[in-house]
Amino acid sequence: MSYRMSRRTFLVSAAAVAVSAGPLAVVARAAARTPKVLVIGLDGCLLSRIKDADAPNLDALMAAGLTAPSSIYANPLAPTLSGPGWSTIITGVWPDKHNVKDNTFSGAKFAQYPDFLTRAETAKPSLNTYAVSSWAPITDTVFSPNVDTRVSTPSAEYDTGTTSRALAQLRDGNPDVVFVQLDNIDHAGHSYGAASQQYLDAIHTADAQAGQLVNAVKSRPGYADEDWLIMVTADHGHTDPGGHGGSTLQERQTFLIATGPTLAAGSVRNDVKMPDVAASALAHLGIALDPAWDLDGRPVQQPAPDDFDALRGRLQSRVDETGIPAGILGFTHTPPAGWSVDNSAMGGGGVTEWRGWSFTTDEFWTQTQRDQNRECNIRARNVFAVADGDEWSDKTLTGSFDSTLVSPAHPVTGGRGATLTYTTYYRQESPQKGEVLVSYDGAAPVPVRTYTADVPSRTETVTLQVPAGATTVRVRFRYTGGNNWYWVIDGVRISQ
Repeated sequence: MSYRMSRRTFLVSAAAVAVSAGPLAVVARAAARTPKVLVIGLDGCLLSRIKDADAPNLDALMAAGLTAPSSIYANPLAPTLSGPGWSTIITGVWPDKHNVKDNTFSGAKFAQYPDFLTRAETAKPSLNTYAVSSWAPITDTVFSPNVDTRVSTPSAEYDTGTTSRALAQLRDGNPDVVFVQLDNIDHAGHSYGAASQQYLDAIHTADAQAGQLVNAVKSRPGYADEDWLIMVTADHGHTDPGGHGGSTLQERQTFLIATGPTLAAGSVRNDVKMPDVAASALAHLGIALDPAWDLDGRPVQQPAPDDFDALRGRLQSRVDETGIPAGILGFTHTPPAGWSVDNSAMGGGGVTEWRGWSFTTDEFWTQTQRDQNRECNIRARNVFAVADGDEWSDKTLTGSFDSTLVSPAHPVTGGRGATLTYTTYYRQESPQKGEVLVSYDGAAPVPVRTYTADVPSRTETVTLQVPAGATTVRVRFRYTGGNNWYWVIDGVRISQ
């Protein structure tokens, strides 16, 4: 949030810590190590089933680094299929940008949003890039011919052939970036279901193959002089009976397991999204992320929590909702420090979880009612704020929905411009309205943006002109309506 030190200040501080932590020679040697990346894709793999399976190698990676459960979209943005899933992971943008809606790749915008290996090649042509997959469309279609080597494993060899080819490259070659996709977990999910022993057995086999790849990295003659970021991820989940493509949370489940020099051993985070894989790989390779690329991903090495994320430990289980599993902790009405919610005009009764602005998670909120587009709230991360008149109205109530989310007073310099940014997702049904208002030094709030039509998940930027003499600004998000739809707010920042 804007209430913390600037990124520039943080970087200067971090550099000072690095120098003070040891001799300059140690810092120089660390900087001289060659950055390299290995991405292992486990098609259709559920993180929860990895934890149930005999998977010692993946368990070891989780113990050594980061584990980040995550989720993806559903229709109408895109179904939970491999085409959209791998395209999201590999390009670093969501389907509303890369435009892959199914496994035909019709209308794909890979020229505008290329794969991360192509971006690496463009930025640093000397890099050696390698991609191998058991599912041919990944290496035939998603990765471009600019990649040094693309291999689609013959179906007769399947994951065994994919693994052996990747092992040979890691052992005998000098790759800088390696992408490997293994397919058999997805095959087992389709044939037997995610609840089956066969699915667990497929995870066990893929775990052994991933272990071989990691061991090949560590056995390289130059490993001591190399700086490897290893990431393991999946394109979608599976239902217990088998299959995917729909909107259940299990089908939408993905994850990232990652080990690298800045990722704490045994850490767990809830702010990671699948476009982050591409962004993290590029950042690790020392490639600056150009804003013109319009990436949705951000490097996992550079977490950027906002104030709402601090509420993760305060989340409660359901009260009136019935479709959400009782064990999921996912909502609170208590705002973070400095924030407040004005419910003085809010109606009474209704569903407890959504009476006024609430703070919630994707796992909780999307299960209130599937297939009402809540799954398309793709750019909010971790904990976010929701005003949901539709769900609030599912129980006897009085009055209407009228609630205002109020930010802390943020210091500003009068007479200068400032920028308000926030992530939003708004679904409209009249007479519903969303208003963004600002006030300076406690004066009357003034509207700076109004929502009366659908707005897809996106980051908004509002230019503010701070009055001369003003020293603080406060932002209000007011939602009014009744049995209508909803509004999501996240990542609120003010910069000047």
